[in-house]
Amino acid sequence: MSAGMERSGHFKPTPGHFEVLNSSTSTNVTLTPKTDEKQESFAFQVTLASVLGLITLATILSNAFVIATISQSRKLQTPANFLIASLAVTDLLVSVLVMPICVLYTVTHVWTLGQVICDIWLSSDITCCTASILHLCVIALDRYWAITDAVEYAKKRTQARAAGMVATAWIIAISISLPPFFWRQVKAGELTTCSVNTDHIFYTIYSTFGAFYIPTLLLIALYGRIYVEARKRILKQSPKKAGKRLTSAHLSTNSPASVASTSPLHCGRQDLCSDSGSLGSDNQIRVTVSDSLLEKKRISAARERKATKTLGVILGAYIVCWLPFFIYTLLVPLCPSCFYVELFDFFNWLGYINSLINPIIYTMSNDDFKKAFHKLISFRCCRR
Repeated sequence: MSAGMERSGHFKPTPGHFEVLNSSTSTNVTLTPKTDEKQESFAFQVTLASVLGLITLATILSNAFVIATISQSRKLQTPANFLIASLAVTDLLVSVLVMPICVLYTVTHVWTLGQVICDIWLSSDITCCTASILHLCVIALDRYWAITDAVEYAKKRTQARAAGMVATAWIIAISISLPPFFWRQVKAGELTTCSVNTDHIFYTIYSTFGAFYIPTLLLIALYGRIYVEARKRILKQSPKKAGKRLTSAHLSTNSPASVASTSPLHCGRQDLCSDSGSLGSDNQIRVTVSDSLLEKKRISAARERKATKTLGVILGAYIVCWLPFFIYTLLVPLCPSCFYVELFDFFNWLGYINSLINPIIYTMSNDDFKKAFHKLISFRCCRR
């Protein structure tokens, strides 16, 4: 989200080596910068463009696969997964409309695409990135209602409701991206920079709080409540209640199964039982007795641990990716001397990487997604 930091020209070259020539009549200073520095600068730009290009391509492919997986699997076409698909579409827009142009601008630090493309790029950048962040809030809100009011919310959890939540996220994102264009001034002459005017400190506060700080507080509160409710559900299952006994048995010798089935079993307190038929004491049947309630508690505990880990990864990745950028964005208008273009570019791309991480986290933590994804891959490979 290129929230309007002025970029100053090209990368500043490394200080050159100069030769000083002295003559008998006068002292002439001849500046001869080494050509190696230009080659190093060019090599750095090529490397940087390649890395950022790979990140962009990976973001496009990962989100496209999520969309394709949901569209091809009827089992995944639920209101909850509709929200995940919408998030993937939003992140795909970031990777298609925003990131490729940002690769060029980050490498050259000179805008060469004109005023119209600049306006489209800035509005797409702010709108899509904000919408992506707000989609995380929408998904968290959906999960919160699903776990705290499961019975009632199951009746309300429809595609239309999910579409309404998505539309709300986009409306808020657009309302944050539009204001700078009302006071934008068209620069005379050739445009060399493309950025939002940050002279309006109130807009900077409004945009950063609306796009990040308020959604982040909401996410922390919602996921905190989800974790607490999930723990309560596990603890409500009392271990004192007796569950149904699940018994399985198998012969410990090579005796025919027909003999074992007709021989009565004499079992004591051990799990090892012997039959009273003609096979003698060598023929034993091992019986396994388990409590179904304990088994259910074990499965529930495993799911709860997995859900907790997933929530931690989602929240942690989001905060790590976007927090540095929004702190820096809020700091620079108050301290203009604190702005460094390389640091801003790093924080900006760290935020873009969240659009790459989102589809990985939300799909790899869901077994149904994994199965559908493998089916999609195998289907494509078979067709080839």
